[in-house]
Amino acid sequence: MSQKNETAVLVLSLLITIGLAGAGIWWLTSRGGINLGGSSPPNQTFPKSPTGNAEQSDQAIEQRLSTGQKLLIPEQATTTKQAAVQAIASGNYNAAISDLQASLKTNRNDPEALIYLNNARIGNQKSYTIAAAVPIGGDINAALEIMRGVAQAQNEINQSGGISGTPLKVLIANDDNNPEIAAQIASALANNSEILGVIGHFGSDTTLAASKIYQQKQLVAISPTSTSVQISGVGSNIFRTVPSDRFAANALSRYMLTKLQKQKAAVFFNSASSYSKSLKDEFTTAIYGDGGQIVGEFDFANGNFNAADSVKSAIAQGAEVIMLASNSATIDQALQVVQVNAKRLPLLAGDGAYTAKTLQIGGAGATDMVLAVPWHILADPQSNFPQTSKQLWNAEVSWRTALAYDAAIALIVGLGRNPTRTGIQQALSASDFSAKGASGPIRFLPSGDRNRAVQLVTVKPGNRTSYGYEFVPISGL
Repeated sequence: MSQKNETAVLVLSLLITIGLAGAGIWWLTSRGGINLGGSSPPNQTFPKSPTGNAEQSDQAIEQRLSTGQKLLIPEQATTTKQAAVQAIASGNYNAAISDLQASLKTNRNDPEALIYLNNARIGNQKSYTIAAAVPIGGDINAALEIMRGVAQAQNEINQSGGISGTPLKVLIANDDNNPEIAAQIASALANNSEILGVIGHFGSDTTLAASKIYQQKQLVAISPTSTSVQISGVGSNIFRTVPSDRFAANALSRYMLTKLQKQKAAVFFNSASSYSKSLKDEFTTAIYGDGGQIVGEFDFANGNFNAADSVKSAIAQGAEVIMLASNSATIDQALQVVQVNAKRLPLLAGDGAYTAKTLQIGGAGATDMVLAVPWHILADPQSNFPQTSKQLWNAEVSWRTALAYDAAIALIVGLGRNPTRTGIQQALSASDFSAKGASGPIRFLPSGDRNRAVQLVTVKPGNRTSYGYEFVPISGL
């Protein structure tokens, strides 16, 4: 078969596979039949609210903020949840509590409803308020995963009597994972004296854009998901509960050279993403430091990117391993690479590939792919969090939920020491600061980074998801 025909067949096969996968997702999601890590269906999309424009008025930004007076995720909301929001807006907290409790009986896996329920229970009494900035219009699954961690921490602290008797209120902010909108939301939060801390943002680019405002206004922000090394030391008010890309890159490099016994890698990345560039650069540094070699780089952002041609070129250049440094915006291109690779070369990936799509669409082609993620629910049997989270949400949760929970716990402990913006910053920066999180002790380096190793996982056939494949932790490394 000629190279041209081979490429055509691979592309045709990929299109058929994606078409069948899409049909499968539609069939399953229309019946509520899939749920990975407590997330909504992977192909479910939500309109960006209230507009798609980056520059928005103060009124438009206000529509992106809610403590319960408006729905930020109106799609598929129960009638009782809709009624509850109207009740909160009119100050009828008792009715809202009843309606939200009824809604959660229908859908236990709804973090927006649980946050609003705990806020309604507070009513007008004194409380401490933190914000959770999430990408509802940009990546609904990630937004829900992060909100579940925040909601669980709020629920636990309020059920135990609050922070020295004062309950915790949570404001949800939707930034669409858009850096410009994130900066505007950061300004709105920073100018609201009631906001004592922020959990967010999601992507490294949005976190970097918002961090400038938080640092200027001396408001602590803790990102549970932004891993770019650019965030290290960006400001004394900026922290994160997720390890930086340096940890993931080092782990993947060691695995490639010692476990796979391979020396040459090709890297696929997105030059338009700070996270993707950061992971690519750190992996390259680690590979050369460990004695390996990068033989090719392929940019998803290139308008002429072609998965089949790129994989063929990587193999021709002597690549023995493919490393996927994709972000959430380029997961589809990464999965095209997985498909056309057809298991010819071993696959490595960062946490951007830890999605339901990888299991559902990647399928057999993704089997044995190794990913570096911050946490996995099966990797720490001594922790109580896997059990308590599964009991609360009626589903297993992802690393994003665990590290969002840790970010909320860090703010709660900081509030307990000194419930002011300055006091929280001083508490988190103190050399003796420590909090017990879902993923182990929470301590911050002077850079604001968390000093914690990553977890390697691999894709294997299994029945823990509805896709026939699952992520399994790799032990003994």
